[in-house]
Amino acid sequence: MMLQQEIKALKKEKNAVILVHNYQLPEIYDVADYIGDSLELAKKAVQTEADLIVFCGVDFMAESAKILNPEKKVLLPVLEARCPMAGMVDIRGLENLKKRHPDAAVVSYINTYATTKAISYCCCTSANVVKVVNSLEHEKIIMVPDQNLALYAQRFTKKTIIPWDGYCYVHHQQFEPEVLQQLKLDYPEAEVVVHPECPPEIIDLAHAVHSTSGMMKYVKNRPGTEFIIGTEIGLIERLKRECPDKIFYSANGTSATCWQMKKNTLETVYQSLKEEQHEVTVPETIRIEAQKALDKMLLYS
Repeated sequence: MMLQQEIKALKKEKNAVILVHNYQLPEIYDVADYIGDSLELAKKAVQTEADLIVFCGVDFMAESAKILNPEKKVLLPVLEARCPMAGMVDIRGLENLKKRHPDAAVVSYINTYATTKAISYCCCTSANVVKVVNSLEHEKIIMVPDQNLALYAQRFTKKTIIPWDGYCYVHHQQFEPEVLQQLKLDYPEAEVVVHPECPPEIIDLAHAVHSTSGMMKYVKNRPGTEFIIGTEIGLIERLKRECPDKIFYSANGTSATCWQMKKNTLETVYQSLKEEQHEVTVPETIRIEAQKALDKMLLYS
């Protein structure tokens, strides 16, 4: 409790804002100014009047905040909190793919690095991917890096989507249809709500598919009291806090965990804020091009 109070005092002293992704440790929620998914936090990064942004998430999220706020200092509590999926994009390979499909628009998931965003036409998030794809004038879309998000979007458009061979190791590898089918038998009254980064065979077993914040809204508005959740365990912790009258089960039977997200702790948040360390920077030439893709994304949100 003392450390949380010190963090809050430092925020006031430094005119800082702490943006926290849904997958963070529960104790970090207590010092957050805003908690949300990638789209919500991108919007908050644009709206904030703070001089200093501490982003409790993984590296591409802090990069996106810096792209949208070049005049502000953006800190990532732990530099090693890196998203493996964002690193699955090979820039040279993407450039070659663009040459093979010159009439296609590159739509990069926000879960990408600035260098990827800079050569993309538009960005998207799991919350707005379908809207983005259907809003573009292009009939062919190259989508990077998440193959499962691309396959999910393809369900809702007549356009041709060319998926990149990337994935989130949590959603792609930690959920199995056999386990989920058994959970549905064990808890017949429970609704299954999963993230669009899950493989198609998991999505086919779900009652609803949403981004993390979409899951929050869905669960809060449903009359049922039992839910099987197909995403990282951090969201279940938040759901338990905000919906104490409801029961939640992980769709993998135990707990699906992103160890990169869990590298941030109260101690690292405090140290980063106190020393203003681990500043995230983006070369200006890359930032300008990446911002164009992010601005289009926000336009379609």
